[in-house]
Amino acid sequence: MGLIGMGKSRSNVTDSPSYTQIPAPDRDRRVCDGHGLRQAMIAASQWLRHHMAEVNSLNVFPVPDGDTGTNMALTMAAALAEVESSADGSAAGVAQALARGGLMGARGNSGVILSQILRGLARGLSDKRIFSVQDLAIAVQEAYDTAMRGVIRPVEGTILTVMRAIAESIHASSSSSEDLLVVLGKAVEDARETNQRTPDMLPVLKEAGVVDAGGQGLVYLLEGVVRFLRGETCELDAAPVKESLEPSHLQLGHHETTYGYDVQFLIHGDQLDTEQLRRDLEAMGDSLLVVGDERLVKVHIHTHDPGRPISYGASKGTLSDVVIEDMQAQYERFREQQRATSEDVTDIAIVCVVSGEGMVRIMESLGVSRVIPGGQTMNPSIQEILSAIEAVRAEKVLVLPNNSNIIAAAEQACQLSSKRALVVPTRSIPQGIAALLAFNYQADLEANAVRMTHSAAEVHTIEITRAVRSSQTNGLKVTRGDWIGLLDDALVVSNKDITAVALQTLDSAIKPEYNIVTIYFGEDVDLATATALAEAIQARYPSLSIEVHDGGQPHYHYIISLEQA
Repeated sequence: MGLIGMGKSRSNVTDSPSYTQIPAPDRDRRVCDGHGLRQAMIAASQWLRHHMAEVNSLNVFPVPDGDTGTNMALTMAAALAEVESSADGSAAGVAQALARGGLMGARGNSGVILSQILRGLARGLSDKRIFSVQDLAIAVQEAYDTAMRGVIRPVEGTILTVMRAIAESIHASSSSSEDLLVVLGKAVEDARETNQRTPDMLPVLKEAGVVDAGGQGLVYLLEGVVRFLRGETCELDAAPVKESLEPSHLQLGHHETTYGYDVQFLIHGDQLDTEQLRRDLEAMGDSLLVVGDERLVKVHIHTHDPGRPISYGASKGTLSDVVIEDMQAQYERFREQQRATSEDVTDIAIVCVVSGEGMVRIMESLGVSRVIPGGQTMNPSIQEILSAIEAVRAEKVLVLPNNSNIIAAAEQACQLSSKRALVVPTRSIPQGIAALLAFNYQADLEANAVRMTHSAAEVHTIEITRAVRSSQTNGLKVTRGDWIGLLDDALVVSNKDITAVALQTLDSAIKPEYNIVTIYFGEDVDLATATALAEAIQARYPSLSIEVHDGGQPHYHYIISLEQA
């Protein structure tokens, strides 16, 4: 495990896989030093990255927002970036650096839990220059305990269940073996077996026919460590870790984040493979959208190097409608506009997470001080949320995550901030808008948080998108490519016709007291099509007041809010 006496010089995280330089089989595997821990974690991170798309696909709902693998991979990359800047090469020093980097780089629920695992591991190794199997058993138990304390309502059949299995396995094996490979090899077997049983513990997994995504990500991390110990290589491309994931997410210690470019283009060709295109493009940025058929594919991606996806697309066919937009310039213009508005009116600033140009404009108009680009498939890190909180001039800040998978990271960022910051736990963009409309400029921070939380809870959210795979969820059989409708994150309708899906989902939610429907159409929908949907809803429910707005959001063709006046 990069054991005592391995003696290799430290290479940068962005190098091609370095853990292939392994200790000879006869080396002592009873203890590990800081260099070995670092090398093992590089191996873990790269093996997870190798399986990132697979972990992303383990989504209970067949919607295009599976991002557990991406969130965990980015969290690990941030953790390793911190190790590279740390001068303490002891096991304790490396573990502490991993914990610091993992915390600031954590994104999404899975990333936050992973950061807590790293934090507990660091606590367990806090005074160790080197560590043994027995030391590791104590540290891994502390990692599990720390992760459990960070979850308000832990559920069996999740990443926490797999982590407990790992801790119990290492504890049991440590009484009979001092060989790290033997102990961790057994832990991998137990982790795999436990994650395979997660569908029996969590009915929603069983119905969907998937294992827990976070648990699977954890299995791959541990597998990477064991492969390193065994001298097995991981056949990855030579792309560096930081470059293969969204670069702005990995620049720790900076208070300003650069957002790169929004790139869109059409590929015309023959026998185009959308799945292969998606897999290849995933390594070039985030907020990826690849839709189309064998002859025409539309690509949307956020990247710091627009030439990469464009050159790749040109290698697969003929390009047209190429659009490159500088998101950083857009953000800077937005910042300049906002400096003279809401922060001068009140001592409370509002930070929110949102994607889609139209959605950003809406949030601006409602008084948001800072927008963090993000949402489905692109959860911002704790560092990015914290930087936004610290960047506003007000000393009191409200944070609207607008996504259930971002709430935990937002809460961590508020705890780390030097300012008085609170989270309004909005789970969707319509809830965020309702919360903003409830903001009272004369009320204090706490009163506004309560008021906005209550208003957000009164709004129901409908989301319409395409199924990215066949599935069975909530008693519904879904075929890949079907239109599906979600009501407050629950799948309720599947149909071949998008208008039928929108109407049927609305039917399942409508109550006499609801009288306002707002339709936000996404980047793949034009105004005429959205207006036609509004007319169909109006014909079905003449008493409703209906508004249509250009949200420009990716992945979801329609986001619809349902509320009462």
